[in-house]
Amino acid sequence: MKRLLRFLPASLLLTLPTLAYAQEGTPTADSGDTAWMIVATALVLFMTLPGLALFYGGLVRAKNVLSILMQCFSICAVMSVLWVIFGYSLAYTGSNPFIGGFDYAFLKHMTSDTVSGAGAIPESVFVTFQMTFAIITPALIIGAFAERVKFSAVLVFSILWFVLSYIPVWHMAWSANGFFHNWSVMDFAGGTVVHINAAMAGLVGCLMVGKRKKAFEEPIKPHNLPLTVVGASMLWVGWFGFNAGSAVAADGTAGMAMLVTQIACATCAVTWMLIEFFVHGKASALGVATGAVAGLVAITPASGNAGPMGAILIGFCSAICCYFVAVKLKFMLKVDDSLDVFGVHGVGGIVGAILTGVVASESLGGTGYGEGIGMGAQVWGQFVSVVITIVWSGVVSFILFFLINKLMGLRVESDDELRGLDLSDHDEQAYEL
Repeated sequence: MKRLLRFLPASLLLTLPTLAYAQEGTPTADSGDTAWMIVATALVLFMTLPGLALFYGGLVRAKNVLSILMQCFSICAVMSVLWVIFGYSLAYTGSNPFIGGFDYAFLKHMTSDTVSGAGAIPESVFVTFQMTFAIITPALIIGAFAERVKFSAVLVFSILWFVLSYIPVWHMAWSANGFFHNWSVMDFAGGTVVHINAAMAGLVGCLMVGKRKKAFEEPIKPHNLPLTVVGASMLWVGWFGFNAGSAVAADGTAGMAMLVTQIACATCAVTWMLIEFFVHGKASALGVATGAVAGLVAITPASGNAGPMGAILIGFCSAICCYFVAVKLKFMLKVDDSLDVFGVHGVGGIVGAILTGVVASESLGGTGYGEGIGMGAQVWGQFVSVVITIVWSGVVSFILFFLINKLMGLRVESDDELRGLDLSDHDEQAYEL
């Protein structure tokens, strides 16, 4: 038992379901938990394919829609293979606070009967569930520099960043031996691991690649907002697997995670609409879809520790902060974050991660803090984890973009950018232009 619990992700420490044991003491999987986790895994994969692909695909111009879909699809395939070969092992095993080892490389330890140390489910299900997180995280990044980076450069960067940034931050946040665990950091479903980590990479990328041709000189409008709203709707539904599935059990924690996810998403969407009414006199489909995603991002780290009132607070605050950065500050600074990856995932992730230390308070319906830890200490721990993730991902991303640009080039040629990446990278077109 102790050996199984040794590598339990820190986000699950407060929600670990009791393992079911056969009479001889061998751990066995619980059928109810297993069924739920299979569904949750499918939901998280659904978030990338087709959810994120359609959300991003509708936001770009018609000449680049296939390139975005291709990038999402290809990242899904590549990360699936890498996760099995070495990703899961480096993330999950080992006593080092920053990175694991190769004990589980190629999943050589696992059979169909192996039970996960994270819960009463087959380890094969847990591996696949975490694989879907490894898929969507680098896929989020591509929205920041969409419409101007070579397909080959996107793939090379994604692979290297997965090894050097995603896996270490996963290990720090979710391994019982991880660095963040020493600060009692609460990151239930990936505020640091997924959203802040990816958003910093995206921000560094869009700054190093430079803005799109004529960006901020003339409007660059989405080519198909219905696709974007459909994609956002898929993300909303899939996010229940993302957050509630992180309980790794069909229990009360999963149920509360589902409830607060819905509340925060709805609160942020409503707040975003009200802001648009106040500022422009009209609410937009793009605005409400963006607001919904921002709320989902922000509640992610707190979803296993917040109550309904905390979810409302997070949804409200994330709407205000994300709106200001994505709609105002980006244009003031002329930073061409094409699809607002940092404005939504970065800012939403930061707000949610830090406020997790607040909304976990029992006075707001949260689960409370660890023994001897108060709100101040918890917020400080959350802040430290955010800063470390920002610096880690930022430095890794800068080095990788710099090296890739020197060795193979990041940006497509000017003529190729003007005619679109669908033709220049894939010799295909979604639409006759």
